[in-house]
Amino acid sequence: MSDILKIDDPAPMVRRLTLNRPEKRNALSNELRAQVFAALDASDADPDVRVTIIRGAGTCFSAGYDLGGGTRPPFPYETARGPGHWARHVVDGCFRVWDLAKPVIAQVHGWCLAGGSELATACDLVYVAEDAQIGYPPVRMMSPPDNQFHAWLCGLRPAMEMMLTGDAMDGLEAVRVGFANRAFPADRLDDEVLKMAERVAKIPTDVQQMNKRSVHRAMEIMGLRAAIRAGTEIQALALTTESSKATFAQVREDLTKGLSARDQAFGDYRTKG
Repeated sequence: MSDILKIDDPAPMVRRLTLNRPEKRNALSNELRAQVFAALDASDADPDVRVTIIRGAGTCFSAGYDLGGGTRPPFPYETARGPGHWARHVVDGCFRVWDLAKPVIAQVHGWCLAGGSELATACDLVYVAEDAQIGYPPVRMMSPPDNQFHAWLCGLRPAMEMMLTGDAMDGLEAVRVGFANRAFPADRLDDEVLKMAERVAKIPTDVQQMNKRSVHRAMEIMGLRAAIRAGTEIQALALTTESSKATFAQVREDLTKGLSARDQAFGDYRTKG
């Protein structure tokens, strides 16, 4: 069993993946991402699994991609190279989860930021702790998201507010705007998610995969897949701005200092208090 990804079967036909880099707030390195995708593929092929839960160890779900060097090659899978490669690669990963036959549940507590929010979004169901903190702070100094799901899930006004402030929302607000299905007190989250997974697992996979696709195809006909793909071009363009280049230069020099400079004027995330 991997040190950075824990896998268990907490109930019949339920597989659970636990991101296990608590000392890094479960930052999504390419190594961890590769193991998550491999485990999801294995669950999809396993006749004894009908649903998979993804959660995080320690204090949070995931604080985002591993900007401290964990996003360098090798990548978990091949994506067309050139300008915009990273955003296209991330979106490819989200749609890999989207296109699985079996449902995937995100169990979110604590910080769920940037790439962590993209991983949760790719899942079919999202259950959150009431005090979870979900946001996309890179919009402040870097770029819009790699995976621009916000307008699709949350609607125009909430999405615009998230894009124009980078503020985090708690679990209750995440449910209100449509990011998540339900919110629970943090100490009940494990049990409540497992109960829902067991309900989902009552339906045979040959039926459930059609149920899942019916919802996804409706969203795709409305343009979700094309819009999110198009968003990768905007993200690539944003990285050419002077503000973005300066921020990444500072992050490369000193990650903590660079991210603190991004959030200092807002007094939140790592600069709060």
